[in-house]
Amino acid sequence: MRRRRFLMAAGAGLGSGLAATLSPVWADINAPMFITAGNRPDNSTWLIGLSLTGEVCFSFPIPGRGHAAASHPERAEAVAFARRPGRFAMVLDCANGQEIRRLEAPAGRHFYGHGAFTADGQYLLTTENAYDIPDGRCGVWDASRGYARVGEFASGGIGPHEILRLPNGTFAVANGGIQTHPDFARAKLNLPTMQTSLSIVSQTGEVLSTSPLTGDMRQNSVRHIDADQKGRVIAALQWQGSPTVAAPLVASFSPSTAPELSYHPKDAGMKHYAGSIAISPDGSEFAVTGPKGNQVLFFDAGGHPTGQEILDQPSGVAKASDGLLITCKGGIALRSQGALERIPVTDDWTWDNHLVRVA
Repeated sequence: MRRRRFLMAAGAGLGSGLAATLSPVWADINAPMFITAGNRPDNSTWLIGLSLTGEVCFSFPIPGRGHAAASHPERAEAVAFARRPGRFAMVLDCANGQEIRRLEAPAGRHFYGHGAFTADGQYLLTTENAYDIPDGRCGVWDASRGYARVGEFASGGIGPHEILRLPNGTFAVANGGIQTHPDFARAKLNLPTMQTSLSIVSQTGEVLSTSPLTGDMRQNSVRHIDADQKGRVIAALQWQGSPTVAAPLVASFSPSTAPELSYHPKDAGMKHYAGSIAISPDGSEFAVTGPKGNQVLFFDAGGHPTGQEILDQPSGVAKASDGLLITCKGGIALRSQGALERIPVTDDWTWDNHLVRVA
């Protein structure tokens, strides 16, 4: 379905509220819950529901490595995505950890591991690679009709990775700039000419703005993002240029202003790779994980460095009730009021880069 026909479908309000009457809502889940992907020592791959206290609420086997998830704004459902260049996504009932439906990327497309729902929960938008063009795409799936594929639109760049709904209902898309093709696995095909950017797109597929990182920083791949209540977007970066360059790994994007880069005294220890990023619930600080450097960097609301924590394999980070929750080797760690509490999780999990709060 082309963009014009998708707009017509969106305006007509296709589908009914039947799905909402059949599924539990988030209020039916009493405690905070987080979803992450993980591997066990036998290399089996799983989706895991975690509580704030480290309890495994559910574990569900998946056919390949998982990455991130998107939570429905009303129903207790989350869509978990395969790691790039995966072709599957799974819709989960988070009340019991059971699979509701499985999505497959259409021909000529693969998922990039992320998605986001529209504010009313009717549509799921997924970041995808139209690899034979090549171009970035956002796929459109109608959640009110069993997640039927109903369209797609341009992401505003190459290699769209994370997509995030902003407070005003638009979406931020992290265009990592790296061209890939499934025939070449995860090989990066355009590093000398790559251009990374953050795009703002409307629910109906219009690219409202694109903010590139320019000059020497155009190879600083915008990968993972979070936003505050004012719509300012912060991004975790992965440097693709010369290994001798001391590149910053955090960027901030605000409406009508140029991107701002934030340096940290411990940037070198990240090994040019920021894994995940999240802003605390009160907006006073944000954290960036460094799974390759075994550390987490902290910044204040203005992007100024405030500290560092050494953790073994810190991976995902997400908002908790009064701080930030981080997955790491052996369990999770809760950052609250400047202190870090380590919480064990049963079984020997190796976590993927994301921790998504769904309740």
